Amino acid sequence: MKTAIVYDWLVTYAGAERVLEQIIRLYPEADIFTLYDFIPQGQRGFLLDKPTTTSFLQKFPLARKKYRSYLPLMPLAIEQFDLTGYELVISVSHAVAKGVITGPDQLHIAYVNSPIRYAWDLMYQYLDEAELTEGPKSWLTRLILHYIRNWDVRSSNTVDHFIGNSRFIVRRIKKFYRREAVHIYPPVDIDAFELTTDKDDFYLTASRLVSYKKTTAIVEAFNRMPDKKLIVAGDGPEYRKIKSLAGRNITMTGYLPTAALKKYMQKARAFIFAAEEDFGIVPVEAQACGTPVIAFGKGGCLETVIDRETGLFFHEQTPDAIIEAVTEFESVNHFDPYRMRDNAARFSVDNFRRNFMDFVEQKLTEFTRKRPGYNCLDFNFVSDKIKQRAQSVSL
Repeated sequence: MKTAIVYDWLVTYAGAERVLEQIIRLYPEADIFTLYDFIPQGQRGFLLDKPTTTSFLQKFPLARKKYRSYLPLMPLAIEQFDLTGYELVISVSHAVAKGVITGPDQLHIAYVNSPIRYAWDLMYQYLDEAELTEGPKSWLTRLILHYIRNWDVRSSNTVDHFIGNSRFIVRRIKKFYRREAVHIYPPVDIDAFELTTDKDDFYLTASRLVSYKKTTAIVEAFNRMPDKKLIVAGDGPEYRKIKSLAGRNITMTGYLPTAALKKYMQKARAFIFAAEEDFGIVPVEAQACGTPVIAFGKGGCLETVIDRETGLFFHEQTPDAIIEAVTEFESVNHFDPYRMRDNAARFSVDNFRRNFMDFVEQKLTEFTRKRPGYNCLDFNFVSDKIKQRAQSVSL
């Protein structure tokens, strides 16, 4: 069965790319289509070193650094991929990948990490942070996002089946596209994070330092708790601003490789997470280390953290709310690290692979049986081959 995998853009290896990696391992013969591919040689292992087909945007001026600036052209670009001849199309999308054009004899399954955040309910936050709340540039941006929303809804009609990366995203798919979806949680490499019960007396937060992560609120909270130590791991556009705010009890590490970050995560008294995420892989990794999570109680964290068992929630992204949560955490502090590890295991790579393969297998069966000239024996042969391959591909 000829398969195409469509992805928004390849510029780094982060959470969404882990989903892509496992899907490629399930379908190693598939061809990969993406708007941009700037992954250098030597770092393409998660792609199985496969070549990709890129869009005309790949060669645009400054595309490597300013690829998001071409958002108005992305719907056009994704529609130019000729997928004629592919029987199964799998898109992994947080922007436009689901908008590829397919026909009635092609099964299109879309794994959605999120509908386009900055075009829908987070538009006002995006405009505010980009200082585009008024003036000609603001209205031009609003016009572009209006066009993107219209295209986003129209293109959702060509998807046969939706998968959301959490129940939270399933609700957003229902709200924006009026389509039903199932949720399959992203794969988290639980085995790479060993349980540690011996903790040190510091708190940890780790993320890319951008505005919506609300790291500033965490730092401001710990500035008001000078007797408590905080380590901030990560780099990004807000690094200098946050560093200038940080008191003596706060250590800024900058970017950390996985091995170094894991050591901090294993020894931290608790992990602080203030962002509203669609899923949020890092809080799951912290729990895999036996480290409780103090998290903003909205979005994906409501599904990955169990209140008063594997962590605590605060309900406003403010220093006051974080201080209150840390104070409550220290008064409770009876969290069982083995319970945290068991909770994190729900999001393992094995579970993702099994759930994703079962879903695709079911929809392929339904789709194939409806096609003219359906042959039960031929399909069963293909089905068995798919299952054997899934079992044989190493994690």
